[in-house]
Amino acid sequence: MKELRRRFGERRHEIGVLTARRALATLFVVPAVTLATFALAALSPLDPLVTYLGDGFEHTGRAERDAISDSLGLDVPFWQTWWNWMANAFTGDFGASHSLKQPVTTVFAERLPWTLGLSVVALVIALLVAFGVAAVAALRPDGLLDRALERVTLALTGMPPFVIGLLAVALFAVTLRWFPVGGLTEPGQPVTFGGVVHHIVMPAVVLALSQVPWFALALRESVREALGSGAVREAQVRGLSRGEVLRGHIAPVSAAALIALMGARLPELVVGALVVEEVFSWPGLADATVEAALTADFALLAAVTAATTLVMMLGSWLSDCALLVVDPRAQVER
Repeated sequence: MKELRRRFGERRHEIGVLTARRALATLFVVPAVTLATFALAALSPLDPLVTYLGDGFEHTGRAERDAISDSLGLDVPFWQTWWNWMANAFTGDFGASHSLKQPVTTVFAERLPWTLGLSVVALVIALLVAFGVAAVAALRPDGLLDRALERVTLALTGMPPFVIGLLAVALFAVTLRWFPVGGLTEPGQPVTFGGVVHHIVMPAVVLALSQVPWFALALRESVREALGSGAVREAQVRGLSRGEVLRGHIAPVSAAALIALMGARLPELVVGALVVEEVFSWPGLADATVEAALTADFALLAAVTAATTLVMMLGSWLSDCALLVVDPRAQVER
């Protein structure tokens, strides 16, 4: 811990420069992404007024339709709707979702914690498995178990999350009945800690398996490179134990590779979480996002897009800052 604090102090200026650049980029990227969202929604063949009124559209008078259309901002160009939304967003008002009949802030308050919880649990599982694979590579390089794990992880790279999810449901929920098919609780039952743990196992493991190959293979390769480095050979000649070599020479190099990869894989983790939520009926943002896309729900689509962009940029910034602290070779681009 003292060593990390020392390194942070040495690279504080570089971290500050990186932070300022990323903050400035965010001020341009987020508005641009939300503007593109409004533009694409406006080009959709769906009529937001029809989807808003549903079966009642045919029974709604012309005057009432015009009033509702005006309240939803459907009578003005998309760029004006976007500008109004951005202006209100800076005051904390993200509008109302006409598809869910709720304020956007309420939608996020109810659903975002479940999406974040699923993503965090899956990330922890993926990292634990990746570290296990890397440990096998370090202790028994090119051994039978090492080669078997390499083949399994390579096979998983070609399987999208929804395929893994459907296979998991068919085997562990339908056939073996070890876990529920989906949802957060059993029908009609209150939300309990034990129930949530039981229901989150399958979606979290499926989401983790979609990330494990990349983390595991990157860690395994960095471990193999470190094992062949001069520093490790010198440490072994000095008589250091395997544990000391692992902690002092292999782990720091592997950590740098993992941190860089985590920043690059964050978009895949977010997209994978949305897919897994749909497969397992997990009450996160996925269902709301799909509903917003199918009904041209401008406010909710823009909020989800902005939040996703912010999460990706924040994750990238954190991984780059951590990489600066862990790896002395890392530099901020001039």
